[in-house]
Amino acid sequence: MLLAMLGMAVGTGNIWRFPRIAATNGGGAFLIPWAIFLITWSVPLLLCEFALGKSTRRGPIGAFAKLGGAGWAWMGAWITLCSTLIMFYYTVVTGWCMRYLVAAARGDVPGADPEAFWQTYTGSGWPVVTLVLGLGMGIFIVSRGIRGIERAARILMPVLIGLVLVLAVRAITLPGASRGLAFLFTPDLSALGNSRIWLEALTQNAWDTGAGWGLALTYATYMRMREDTTINAFIIGFGNNSISLLAGIMVLCTVFSIRPDAASEIVGAGNNGLTFIWVPQLFAAMPAGRVFMTLFFLALLVAALTSLISMLELATRALVDRGTKRGRALAIVGGAALVMGVPSALRMGFFENQDNVWGVGLMLSGLFFGVAILKHGVDHFRVKYVNSEGSDFTIGRWWNVAMVLVVVEAVVLLVWWLSQTLSSEGLRASLDPFASWSLGTFVLQWGVMLALLLIFNRRLAPNNAEEAA
Repeated sequence: MLLAMLGMAVGTGNIWRFPRIAATNGGGAFLIPWAIFLITWSVPLLLCEFALGKSTRRGPIGAFAKLGGAGWAWMGAWITLCSTLIMFYYTVVTGWCMRYLVAAARGDVPGADPEAFWQTYTGSGWPVVTLVLGLGMGIFIVSRGIRGIERAARILMPVLIGLVLVLAVRAITLPGASRGLAFLFTPDLSALGNSRIWLEALTQNAWDTGAGWGLALTYATYMRMREDTTINAFIIGFGNNSISLLAGIMVLCTVFSIRPDAASEIVGAGNNGLTFIWVPQLFAAMPAGRVFMTLFFLALLVAALTSLISMLELATRALVDRGTKRGRALAIVGGAALVMGVPSALRMGFFENQDNVWGVGLMLSGLFFGVAILKHGVDHFRVKYVNSEGSDFTIGRWWNVAMVLVVVEAVVLLVWWLSQTLSSEGLRASLDPFASWSLGTFVLQWGVMLALLLIFNRRLAPNNAEEAA
């Protein structure tokens, strides 16, 4: 179960987003706020999710309804909905990783023009095919139940960790790799005066640990009552960030060794550009590069698949809590993922829009967790649920303060990210609801979903929702 939970936390964001964000936000200086927010955002939220899932034995909707009564179900529904909508386009990412794994093994990438390969692939119907294959793999594993997820985790997570270790070791043995290590681990303390570095560090923690997504809560429903939630939360938080560091070493040492003159261009290429255009070129320039490139995309596929499994389980659990049989619930979720994933597979603009809207929506999910705990009574929740039976270590009052900080951090992130949607072209452009990145598209999609959740709140809550103790 611990391996399954670590697989939930570790995803493509660790491997393709962390190196780029760290490189473009001060390198070593970025690691300081990144470590601070691991303690003040990720671990407190993971503790909250573990405690809720273990005590209520329900997914986010049922857990919120049981914690605060049926009137709170809509907050749990938002968390479920946000992660599910991310899952719809995440199936596309899983397909991309699968396609590039095959291309790397066959030697099709980087080829004469890596960007042309990427554009040709994403502009065709093939992403739908790879979406179906990736989704099918995820559904097959989840259909085996929690035991199937655990069995898959026993194989996939050691494979992923081993691959990342091999690639990181190879990267640091390259000539000139020391420049990458120095860049990543030598902090310029003066850079800490830049507020953007702190905001990006908090965002990275929110996106790549899985804290506040409802995924850890869902897995925790299967924990034994005497299972230690405290140790699990810390292991997952620190384990996830350790893999991010290894990925940073792997990518940045390779960049500084192979193409030091193009480092700024590479790290500024965006997630897709870095992973699917630049990385193949980097590996192609090293000895046995084709082998290591294949290992890289295999690691990326495993990371994508372990996260996809947890999102499928979250959505399935939400329907099971409503009384739907598990097989039927998974069929509904799988069918919805296929239908809703196709637009993102065929149109990059639609993919980017959904990634923007629901990625930032996770900040609202984190806010809801914090608000719910504060309304319930943070000290009461800590004593009764966090420090419950089976906890080997007692969490002190620092967690009370941390949950208040979670609320503050979530509000700051929401304000900052939404302020980035304002266009220099004026109010009309900012309110365009069909732009991939605009205030209008956030207001429209969030507004519609929140309105529907509030209207149907009573129907969302499980029939046997209990009032909080």
